[in-house]
Amino acid sequence: MTAIDAGPLNHSTHGVPNQPPPRVDINEFTANIPLHDYLLTVGEAEASLPLEATGAVVGSAQFQDDARLANMNTPILHTHNKYGQRIDEVEYHPAYHRIIGQAVAAGAHTSAWEQPGRGANALRAAQFMLFAQVEPGHACPISMSHAAVESLQLAPDVAGEWLPRLYSRQYSPELGAGKRGALFGMAMTEKQGGSDVRANTTRAESHGDHFLLTGHKWFCSAPMSDGFLVLAQDDAGLGCFLVPRVLPDGERNPFLIQRLKDKLGNRSNASSEVEFANTLGMRVGEPGRGVRAIMRMVGRTRLDCVLGTAAGMRQSVAEAVWHARHRRAFGARLIDQPAMTNVLADLALESEAATAVSMRLARAFDNDAGPGERSFARLATAVTKYWVCKRGPQHAYEAMECLGGNGYTEDFPLAMRYREQPVMAIWEGTGNVIALDVLRAMGTEPECVDAFFAELRIASGEHPLFDDFTARLKEQLAPMRAEPMEFAGEARNVVEKMALALQASLLLRFAPDAVSGAFVASRLGVERSFNYGNLPAHSDLTGILERA
Repeated sequence: MTAIDAGPLNHSTHGVPNQPPPRVDINEFTANIPLHDYLLTVGEAEASLPLEATGAVVGSAQFQDDARLANMNTPILHTHNKYGQRIDEVEYHPAYHRIIGQAVAAGAHTSAWEQPGRGANALRAAQFMLFAQVEPGHACPISMSHAAVESLQLAPDVAGEWLPRLYSRQYSPELGAGKRGALFGMAMTEKQGGSDVRANTTRAESHGDHFLLTGHKWFCSAPMSDGFLVLAQDDAGLGCFLVPRVLPDGERNPFLIQRLKDKLGNRSNASSEVEFANTLGMRVGEPGRGVRAIMRMVGRTRLDCVLGTAAGMRQSVAEAVWHARHRRAFGARLIDQPAMTNVLADLALESEAATAVSMRLARAFDNDAGPGERSFARLATAVTKYWVCKRGPQHAYEAMECLGGNGYTEDFPLAMRYREQPVMAIWEGTGNVIALDVLRAMGTEPECVDAFFAELRIASGEHPLFDDFTARLKEQLAPMRAEPMEFAGEARNVVEKMALALQASLLLRFAPDAVSGAFVASRLGVERSFNYGNLPAHSDLTGILERA
């Protein structure tokens, strides 16, 4: 029997035709037309040059590879060192530190506090979104550091020590005294209570100018942060306390990490269970008003849940459209096939609406915001957090499907994104918690509802479907305003409609007709459908996709 010469290994079957090129070295800001437009119009930012630099960083092959490494090499808990001494440290891959260091250097954490003014929060939000678009896990401590500032301002002595460190653009991962920069976390929930924080059992005993805390926390994200806002019971009731990881003399504050959570997503970021044992804390806010104090932080982290979801939607759209523009099937590019065109345009529409409302909410948090803006932000942030974050997981799945089998593999980022999006709907209040909070705000702060509808009225007369939809919404809310909690079973329905009305109002005012017309028809019309790929036949799909 004669042996067959196999010849060289470069057979024609080893060629790789009809596969998209790598989507790298693209400026993620200049390529993101909706973000650029709404930053300047809705967010009223005065400049975008810093974002062009960030767009180049996060779009680079190096940053994308760091994102892959940080999610593949998950954090490791070290409770003790080799000598048996308790250290309670979490080891991250160097790629994670490179990413978070770049985000801090760009001011994605606290630039709106450091350099306040008109549009400052939109500029900071856009920075945050660009980094979170590619690597979402690090965004948790970045967000909490931004959000902690407002709560810390309730304690001037504490703020005087910590705020300069929070505003710093220097990142150092080590725990130690004398660091110029600092990041913050929070620890509210306990195993017996979850969202019902008033059931907390952690105790805080007064010792003159400080407290000693004893108890546990079921979820504490980013446990290597330098400081934490913590809820604990003292003689006055549930209080809020700042717990530093390291004491002024360099000693470690007792912060006993029991284990790291094995999470579905958000894998580059460590979330932990923590025990306090005579752990030093300093009061923030009034005695017995801890929930009120920490809700200042929660309000802003809820906004960042919206921003993070919108960032994820942008990644999903960018990857799906890139694939469809470079892949051919059945004699044409995927993006030119009518069924796929409709799906991609619908995904882009959802992403654009989320981006527009993100910029509007960010603007409402600027330091020049008056009482009406603050009332609007109080209600609109919760409304938007509910709806945009609910839309995230299905959006990620549909985009993943656009890539076919490639999308289902870990070689492409949409598998990571699909696991990531649900956490934005869970953190800082699940769907029911948020929807009921909206009802609660209607009852305790009725001016919020007036401010919300004042925003919608700006777009009155722009589209008959919008006018009809908002009129019915206002009629539905009328009986609820007197005793809103009696309508708890309708909370989700009402909040969904409020969110859609807000998004539509913004798109009617600031988006091209192709975008606003398709959104109103598909989200507010009688034949509305929330499965992607069902945009009406008269929609300008090409006009929508030109912005994607």
